[in-house]
Amino acid sequence: MYISAVYGTVFMRIFPFRRWQRLKYKTQKRLAPIIFIGPFLINFLIFMVYPILYSFVLSFCKYRGGHTTFVNIKNYAYLFTEPTFYQSLFNTLIIFIIQVPIMTILALILGNLLNSALIKLKGFFRMVTFMPVLIDSVSYTIVFSLLFSENGGFINNVLQMCGGSAQKWFSSGPFAMAMIIIALTWRWTGYNSIIMLSGLQNIPEELYEAASIDGANAFVKFWKITIPQLKPVIIFSVFNSINGTLQLFTEPQLLTSGGPANSTLTVVLYLYKMGFKNFNFGVASAGSYILAIIVALITLLQFRITKEE
Repeated sequence: MYISAVYGTVFMRIFPFRRWQRLKYKTQKRLAPIIFIGPFLINFLIFMVYPILYSFVLSFCKYRGGHTTFVNIKNYAYLFTEPTFYQSLFNTLIIFIIQVPIMTILALILGNLLNSALIKLKGFFRMVTFMPVLIDSVSYTIVFSLLFSENGGFINNVLQMCGGSAQKWFSSGPFAMAMIIIALTWRWTGYNSIIMLSGLQNIPEELYEAASIDGANAFVKFWKITIPQLKPVIIFSVFNSINGTLQLFTEPQLLTSGGPANSTLTVVLYLYKMGFKNFNFGVASAGSYILAIIVALITLLQFRITKEE
């Protein structure tokens, strides 16, 4: 907002209305697009391009007391020999191996239900399904921390009412991981179900009518028609979820702070602690580029599978 206001003020000083009117029409036509995208371009250069370039340079440097010292590839070498970094990669891998398939299956089922002709008030149910993703990530994470509280939390109370025992969700590694997976699944299943719904609505109804004439039941239609037709949408949803999981930060930071004993430490949380707690910005920058390469490779794999150019 501030940059746009300054940009507008400077532009009006350079090109007051009368001076702009005196310009030839062809000149106005050439300048107009540049002028309109100017605020965005300035914001993009300052807040996107500059941090990316600076962090790339910083990944080859040691940052101490506001001064940088070139250390070649020592930051990258350190990460490849750091056990905690590998632990964070392993934890992230475990989360998306478990959470992404569960969420995708639930989203597929929910998308089919929302697309059913038997459902009334479809608009309302679609809105309710999509609403979790509209909730601020910090707010919903705090709510989940209260639900899974070890002392009088709602989940433990329900378990005790059903004859079970209260669980130590925050002090047990597997339970802490399960809590994060449940929270992620709750928030993103509805979002992915809407993506599935958009794909389902593009499947020609004639395919289902022809299958009904041939005597196919609902399961055969789902397996032989719905799944093959939805393949590009499913692949997009899966890879989008994997990329999101690789950048997971808010839930493990607010729920467990990466504990207990780094059992829920994700890659981005590790980089955050390395940069803003240990003030080792060079190593954190190097780790961010390693993560960017992993995300790029997964994206290229998605393009290869879907055969997109």
